[in-house]
Amino acid sequence: MADKKIFKILIPDTKIYLWIIAILLSIIAFYEPKISAIGVILLAYLVFYHWKKVHLKRVEWTKYIEGLTEGFDSATKHAILNLPIPLTMVEVNGSISWYNPKFSEMINKKGLLNKNISEIIPNFDIDDVMNSQEDMSIEVTIHDRYYKVLYNIVRSSRKNDNIQRYIIMLYWIDITNFATLKEKYNNEKINMALIQIDNYDDVKNSTDETNRPIVLAEIDKKINTLAYRINGMIRKYENDKYIIVFEHRYLQYLEAKKFDILDDVRELDQGNTISPTLSIGVGVNGKNPSQLYEYASASMDIALGRGGDQAVVKKIDKLSFYGGKSKAVEKRTKVKARVISHALRQLIDQADNILIMGHKVADMDSFGAAIGVFRAAHSREKEAFIVLEGVNPSIKNIYEKIENEHPEYLNHIISPEKAEQIASKSSLCVVVDSHRPSFVESEKLLEIVDKVVIIDHHRRGADFIDNPVLIYLEPYASSTCELVSEILSYMGDKLKVEKFEAEALLAGISVDTKNFTFKTGVRTFEAASFLRRAGADTTTVRQFFQDDLDLFISKAEVVKNARIIENNIAISRLESDREDSMLIAAQAADDLLNIRGITASFVLALNEGQIRISGRSLGDMNVQVILERLGGGGHLTIAGAQLDDVDINQAESMLENEIKEYLKEGD
Repeated sequence: MADKKIFKILIPDTKIYLWIIAILLSIIAFYEPKISAIGVILLAYLVFYHWKKVHLKRVEWTKYIEGLTEGFDSATKHAILNLPIPLTMVEVNGSISWYNPKFSEMINKKGLLNKNISEIIPNFDIDDVMNSQEDMSIEVTIHDRYYKVLYNIVRSSRKNDNIQRYIIMLYWIDITNFATLKEKYNNEKINMALIQIDNYDDVKNSTDETNRPIVLAEIDKKINTLAYRINGMIRKYENDKYIIVFEHRYLQYLEAKKFDILDDVRELDQGNTISPTLSIGVGVNGKNPSQLYEYASASMDIALGRGGDQAVVKKIDKLSFYGGKSKAVEKRTKVKARVISHALRQLIDQADNILIMGHKVADMDSFGAAIGVFRAAHSREKEAFIVLEGVNPSIKNIYEKIENEHPEYLNHIISPEKAEQIASKSSLCVVVDSHRPSFVESEKLLEIVDKVVIIDHHRRGADFIDNPVLIYLEPYASSTCELVSEILSYMGDKLKVEKFEAEALLAGISVDTKNFTFKTGVRTFEAASFLRRAGADTTTVRQFFQDDLDLFISKAEVVKNARIIENNIAISRLESDREDSMLIAAQAADDLLNIRGITASFVLALNEGQIRISGRSLGDMNVQVILERLGGGGHLTIAGAQLDDVDINQAESMLENEIKEYLKEGD
C-alpha cells in the first residue's frame, strides 16, 4: 500500500507544475517586477494551452464513448434480433410484448403480440416464473419437443414517468435430445421384484394328490406369464420364491394394472380348497444390483408384515402399496411364538430395567398387553414400569379396579417424563400394539435406550421404529394380547400369571375381536383358554366394558344420525369435543355393523382439536387400506386415522373420496 502511494506521488501532474511556477513568479515579482511580468504572460499562455489540451481530449473521449455506445447498442440489437434461440418478452400478466423469429418458428404461428403466453403454450404458467425464488428455469413440452425455459426479470421505467415496470425475458433452450436420452436411460434401468407364495404349504396340503401338481403348475405358469409380459428375466430359487429382473419402463404397466396378478392367483381354482396368495416386493432406483436387492427385500418384509397378498414398491424412501384386500392367513405353527418368547426372556435378563409402552390414548389391547409383558419381566425378577400418559375412558374401568383392588401396580405405572428420567442405554423398551414411532407414548424414549422390542398385530406401515432388536409383528393375530399370551405360555414353569393380569389380557382380546366374533382364529381361542386356566373371570372382563348412561345415549345418537352411501357403507359423526369421543366413535362404528345390509362403517369424532376416524368392516371391504391413505392404519376389519388442520366436514369429504377411490380400484 505504501509503495502505491509513493508511485502515485512520482507521477507528473501539469497542474502541480503550473502552481509551482505561479509561486516562483510571485517570489520573483517581489524582487524583480519587470521580469515577473514576462513570466506572468508566459504562465497565462501555459494555463490556456493546458486548458485547451484538456478540453480537446475530453471532447474526443466523449465522442469515442458515444461512438462505442452506439456501436454496442447496434451490436446488441443485432444480437437479439438474430439470436439463434427463441426469445420472448412478456409482461407480468403474461401478455407478449415482443418475440424474435425463432420463437415464431418454434410455435409455428405468427401475430402473437399482446396475446397471453399461457394461451399459446397451455402447459406454461407465467405465475410459476413470478413465484419462483431459486430455480431460474422451467421445463415444458411443445409439439413433442422438450424445452428448458430460462428467464430473467428486468426492471425498467418509462421516460418522464416514475412508475416501475417489469419485463420478463424468456429464453427457450431445446433439450429434446437430452430429454430423450434421459427418458431412454430411465426406461432401461433395471428393477428387481421378489415374489413369494404366502401359503404354499397350506395350499399344497389342502389339495388332493391328483390336483396338487396342476395347482402348483398353474401358479408357476401365471408368474412366468407375468415375467414374459414385462420382458423380464425370472428365476425360481425355492419352491415358493421367485426373482424377476425387468426394465423400469414396465413398472408403469404393473402399477396401472394394480399388480392384477395378485387377483389372478387368488382366484385360481384347480381343485384347491385354499386360495393361494402372493406377496411381491419391488426395488426401484437402486445404485447397483446389490442395493436393488436390498430395496426388494425390504419391500417383501413390509408386504409380509402387512399380512401378505399385496405388492410393495420401494423407490428409495417412497413406498407404494397395491392389493392387501384379503384377510391375513393364520399361521398353523407356534414355533415363532416359542422362539420370540425365549429371545425376549434373554433380553429381559440382560437389561437393567424394563420400560413398557403402547400407543397414545391407550385402549384395552394396548394396556392389557403392557400388563402381560410386565408379568414376564417381573417373573425374571427385573424392575419393570408401564409408561402411561393419563387415563382415558377406554381404560377407565380397569384402572379404577387397579386403584381399588390392586394398588401395588400403581408404583409401576409411570408418566413418559418419569420414564425418560430413569431410562438408560442398558434399559429395554418393549413397545406393544404399535410399531409407528409417532404413535407411541414417548418417542424420545426410543432414542434414549439401545434395545427396543416390538410386539404388534397391526399391518406394517411405511413409518416404522428404527432398528428394533426383536420384532413380533403378526397381522394374522386378533390382538396384541393374544401374542403376549402366547409368549407368556412359553416363558417357563416359574411364570405364574395372576388372575387380574389374565383378565386384562382377555379383555384386550375381547375388545379387538368384538367378543370373539371378528378376526378370531384357532390361536385366539387357545390364548383365551390359557388365560381362562390362569383364572380369568369372563364376568369381570365384561364389567370392564360397562358404559355410563350418558355415553350410551351419545352412542345411540351417532347411530341414529348415520347416513348410507354406496348402498352398504354407513358414515356418521360425533361433533362435540369430549373426553370419551374416541370410545363413542369406536363403539358406534361397531354397532352400525349390526344394521342389516351394512358391510362397513366409519364414524368421525372431534377430539382435542383433531378429527379421529374409526373404521369397521365385516371383511368384504378393507378399511385399513382406506384409512391408511389418510395417514392411519390397522386391520382389514378394524382401522383408525387422525387428521389435523381440517374441520369435520372436510374430513368427511376426504373420507368419502377415499372410499370411492377404493371401490373404483376394486371394480
